[in-house]
Amino acid sequence: MQLAMDTNVGLSRRWTHPSVLALAGDSDPFATVVRRAREIVLNALESGWSGPPYDPFMLAETLGIAVQPSQDVVDARTFPGSSGGFRIEFNPNRARPRVNYSIAHEIAHTLFPDCARAIRNRYTHADTKPEDWQLEMLCNVAASEFLMPIGSFSIDERRSASIDKILEWRNKYSVSTEAILLRYAKLALQPSLVFTAHRDESRTPGRYCIDYAIPSRTWTTGIRTGFLLPAGSAVEECTGIGFTAKSEEVWVASDGPCRVECVGVPSYPGSTYPRVMGLLAPKSKRVAAATAVSYLTGDAASPRGPGKKVIVQLVNDKALTWGRGFAVAVRKKWPEAQRAFSDWALTHKGEFRLGGVHFTKLDSNVELASLVAQHGYGPSPHTDFATPLSIGASRYSGITRASLTPGFTCQESDVARREVTGKLFQKSSTRPYVEEESR
Repeated sequence: MQLAMDTNVGLSRRWTHPSVLALAGDSDPFATVVRRAREIVLNALESGWSGPPYDPFMLAETLGIAVQPSQDVVDARTFPGSSGGFRIEFNPNRARPRVNYSIAHEIAHTLFPDCARAIRNRYTHADTKPEDWQLEMLCNVAASEFLMPIGSFSIDERRSASIDKILEWRNKYSVSTEAILLRYAKLALQPSLVFTAHRDESRTPGRYCIDYAIPSRTWTTGIRTGFLLPAGSAVEECTGIGFTAKSEEVWVASDGPCRVECVGVPSYPGSTYPRVMGLLAPKSKRVAAATAVSYLTGDAASPRGPGKKVIVQLVNDKALTWGRGFAVAVRKKWPEAQRAFSDWALTHKGEFRLGGVHFTKLDSNVELASLVAQHGYGPSPHTDFATPLSIGASRYSGITRASLTPGFTCQESDVARREVTGKLFQKSSTRPYVEEESR
């Protein structure tokens, strides 16, 4: 199926699904679904429904739809009721944002006039027929309208959102990543594209293809369902749920270089690899500062990407052995690094002090930097970041590409983490990538 939303004119191409045609007739299905969803939201708000977060269970109750937990379903499904209504069953073992989104998705199915003719499930990828994506995408759009009612969700129209901002909104509204991205696609004025992709081993081993793509109203692109992503795309780095990746790539020659930011989300049932959702946007004409840092979420002990990389950990000036936090993972993976640090601390006591720094070569491309930045054990008011950071900044100024992993052993806030990484690369002539541990 070649289906993409053209939000410039509010129309889509090649609507063929019987349920979609039954709902919209000769009208635009996308606009019809949005209008129907907003009517339901308005009525619910007038009845006392409120948020954020907006509770889909309460919305279902307002609509007279019974909702019951069941471990026999993958996500959720809708049954026609014996008295003419509907009943939704959902898997209570899923994460709360995913449950919320699944319930909202099933409520959306009830918008279609033929919903009562069959049990409606959130399809697995293997069971999906090409035209089923039309119905599922429209239900996803309606779910986003339910969970983030118009007027409750605002964005900075002057800037494209980052994947980090998307995940921040996801937590605020207690919804799925998919719901946030679909809402963003509807509201964004900056040229951008929301996409979902999966790894299809039966078709193209190791490669990802697009499930669906929805551009903002200010961008027209040739990316469609089934579009095969280029080999080596950042999408391939999202090997775990919550892992993020960012890169500049060319997907379509006529679009030119684009910024790709994406995150791993739960896989289709039976699939080994997570699905990947994200944003694609034309590279800004305003070039980012050379020292700008791009933050990623993943396995901090396995920094990704080509080129030279450094793993940074903060240690105190008392412990000869790393015994807590991220340092334990480093010690287990590279025991020789622990031995080298202990030998240095014992034989170079003048350097093993607040403000010192020890470097260990882990392999040809990865180095460990242990910053002695805290005095004593536990929380301490006595710290020295400036000296080791100055040493590190000079050491890494010539790296052509770097992935910095702040594996902090002391309880630093995110602000402190990013202040540290920014200073460490203040002399860098490239755009470093900072890998942070997935939480």
